[in-house]
Amino acid sequence: MSAKENPKAGLDALLTPDNCVLILIDHQPFQFAGLRSHDTQTIINNVVGLTKSAKVFGVPTLFTTVVEQRGGLLIKQLQEIFPDQKPIDRTFINTWEDPRIVDWVKATGKKKIVMAALWTEICLAMPVIQALGEGYEVYIVTDASGGVSLEAHEMAVMRMVQAGAVPITWTVFGSELQRDWARTDTVPALAEMLVDHMGNVGTSLTWEFQLLATPVTE
Repeated sequence: MSAKENPKAGLDALLTPDNCVLILIDHQPFQFAGLRSHDTQTIINNVVGLTKSAKVFGVPTLFTTVVEQRGGLLIKQLQEIFPDQKPIDRTFINTWEDPRIVDWVKATGKKKIVMAALWTEICLAMPVIQALGEGYEVYIVTDASGGVSLEAHEMAVMRMVQAGAVPITWTVFGSELQRDWARTDTVPALAEMLVDHMGNVGTSLTWEFQLLATPVTE
């Protein structure tokens, strides 16, 4: 099967700043309260790193919440990245059934959609499966999403992959967008994001910066 016959293979299968959008679904207090597949702070760290990556590369990003009056506002750490964006608040459990979200994606003209959500088995799986059925290429950020149990999260990922979704992690997103370290315009912001959100890799990167700034003495 050639890359032309298989949209998940070849250079065009990779994400770029110009070919995708990011939708973040229901990172709200109520959903975090039920999160049991991952450590809460890990998911917060990862989804913030994911969102900062989108901002660095100018990827259109949409926040959406469900019944905000009951489930709570979008977490502060995310809202601060795009402070002027008011999340679309839904009643639909399935985000893709809300025409405002679909219309937003259509207006961008992009066919690749990157999604992360709480919870994986419901608020991620439903829109992913529907969007795939409508001809979109959907990438699911598994470590910026979480479920009410590890089994619920893992079964949902399996279900979405069987439907055609592409699983990635949050650092893959930024790396595919950067692609070449010679693209120096985005390197400083990307490096800052890695230092702040990528644990040991960030610590090592800080160490390298310190070495580069230290004159070599004989």
